[in-house]
Amino acid sequence: MTGPGAEPGAADPLGETLAAIVRRTGARSAGVYVLDPAEAVLGLIALCGVPVDAFAPWWRAPYAVHGPTQDAIRNERLVWVSSLDELARCYPRVAASIPYQVAFAVVPLTGIRHCRGALLLMWSPGRSPVLSRRERGRIMAGARRIARVLDGAALPPPIPRRPRFVRPDRPEAVPQSGSEAARLVERLPLGTLALDLGGRITYVNAAAAGLLARPAEQLLGTRPWQSLTWLDNIAYMDAYRTAMSSREPVALTVLRPPNQWLDLRLQTDDSGTSVLIAPDPSSRPLGGRPTFTGTPTHSRIHLLMALAAALTEAVGVQDVVDLVADRILPAFGAHGMIMSTAQAGRIQIIGARGYDPAVIEQFDGLPTDADLTPAGRALTTGAASFFADRGELARLYPRAPQISDKHAWAFLPLLSSGHPIGCLLLAYDEPHPFSAAERSLLTPLAGLIAQALDRARLYDVKHNLAHALQQTLLPHALPTVTGLEVAARYLPASHGMDVGGDFYDLIRLTDTTAAAVIGDVQGHDMAAAALMGQVRMAVHAHATAGATPDQVLTRTDRDLADLNAGRFVSCLYAHLDLARHRATLAGAGHPPPLLRAPDGRTRPVDIRPGPPLGIGIGTPAYPLTTLSLGPETLLALYTDGLVEDPGTDIGRTIADLADHLGESGDLPLHRLVDDLVHHTHRTGRHTDDIALLLLRPHRTAEP
Repeated sequence: MTGPGAEPGAADPLGETLAAIVRRTGARSAGVYVLDPAEAVLGLIALCGVPVDAFAPWWRAPYAVHGPTQDAIRNERLVWVSSLDELARCYPRVAASIPYQVAFAVVPLTGIRHCRGALLLMWSPGRSPVLSRRERGRIMAGARRIARVLDGAALPPPIPRRPRFVRPDRPEAVPQSGSEAARLVERLPLGTLALDLGGRITYVNAAAAGLLARPAEQLLGTRPWQSLTWLDNIAYMDAYRTAMSSREPVALTVLRPPNQWLDLRLQTDDSGTSVLIAPDPSSRPLGGRPTFTGTPTHSRIHLLMALAAALTEAVGVQDVVDLVADRILPAFGAHGMIMSTAQAGRIQIIGARGYDPAVIEQFDGLPTDADLTPAGRALTTGAASFFADRGELARLYPRAPQISDKHAWAFLPLLSSGHPIGCLLLAYDEPHPFSAAERSLLTPLAGLIAQALDRARLYDVKHNLAHALQQTLLPHALPTVTGLEVAARYLPASHGMDVGGDFYDLIRLTDTTAAAVIGDVQGHDMAAAALMGQVRMAVHAHATAGATPDQVLTRTDRDLADLNAGRFVSCLYAHLDLARHRATLAGAGHPPPLLRAPDGRTRPVDIRPGPPLGIGIGTPAYPLTTLSLGPETLLALYTDGLVEDPGTDIGRTIADLADHLGESGDLPLHRLVDDLVHHTHRTGRHTDDIALLLLRPHRTAEP
């Protein structure tokens, strides 16, 4: 946490603009992030109103993860988070590393020629949870001003080792005052410190200097964690961050070496932080309470919290492997990793990073002999091993094959419910003595990974079963219908088992007629998939028996009643007469299809849908709609997962989809179907299943 100060001595356009935005928006603090495309990380280049060291865990952030800053840049929109609760709901992984009450907005910096970035603005808790139109306007205007400053530079701004600090109003340091109030404070036996918004000490009374065992002149102008090295620790920094974010009193007890316990009480407002200092009245012996001392691994504590949250979102085994490789290797300075399990008495490697594939091939399949390799020992006994150099490994495991160029290793057992289910190997290119701090972090870290791996293995088994079921229920290939070009896509929800109730089908009836159907069974589970298969078969049977569109839906509704499925189904059925260039449609609670004319004009089809299938209302009516379907006319059938966006009217999203289809409809259908999905879900994340069926007659069929 210590290090040289970063305040610029002279005015600079970025700093002045950032400070002005803080004052203009009423924010407590602000920062500017810039994307480094080479490293795929976001780096903080300037910070206003918060001490740089207190913000250290968030100086850099991977761009690939799901977070508010990343989403603001990727989606080019303002992201507003009004509270810690909202942060936990929307970004649980981020909330684990920011356990403080804070409201913030992130705005993308657009229009910059040579970089991408974001403006971060933070407010104290207690403000309105809603941004007013005026506030949004000021925030967006501030982002445009920052973008102009960055765009005016000849080169993209480099991401510094540490961001520079900008004072909101650039006040001068407050000298020791001779006022009556100051003399009153000087007479108090209670120690008092005043810190400015940059964390620097601006006032020290005599009692504080005595309790801290440091003359006032050596404290003024410094930050406590710099001039008092015994405060350079996680406990103090966490208390300081909590006081800054909550604006509530925060208390902690620390040890001033060699044996003086001090009670600190921190209180922060918009002008800075006050610290009250008093001897701890309990007079504990030296060993009576944990001694908080500085540790170089403080950022890894935050990593541990962040990884714990990230692992809760890991779905499959590969997700766990990627998270460990992307987060753990750089945090601990390792250069390679191997994750393995045991199968039939042999080591089975499930993921690796930083190793030559030929080396992995030689490791894979080695016996799980506890005397042969430390990995075998971890897999059979659940014991961890650390080797600082090749000599240590060779002395304890002379039979271990030396087939890599690594020089230090940590073999961590992955224990779930007390039993080893795998082994995580971290390797270094140079000798590396493992400190007690590293070992104390790696051990619980391995436990978190093991729990995630255990869940992921179970998920993969269920996923494979669900995927096999889904593949058997959806058509393997659509039939060839003369004169009709077809393309279809099915995408399960982004989170789940890759199985759901959406379905589509194309049924060849005669040489010139066909039936197209699309539907959505309520739910996203195995039961929904199974019912989907039954509905699809029922529709197919009634269609091939010669039923009209309304009869197909009526009879399928009756079939669902007989099944007593307890779920409803939306469905759209279209009978295509290619010889007469006509389509007859009937809908059951389903979104309207889109019709694109050859000249590009596109509109939702105005159909009168009947009720969804399976809701049990007697004999429902399904009105028919007939429309012209000439050559090069395109008919798009879809489920609501394609057009539903929480907080947005579905009518607007359907209209937007129609506009995009009008512009892009001349693409080949196999490209157009993917283009439509990407247009509505640019991030690739969607909470509902998606089915999409495109139909385009391309020449006249003779009757």
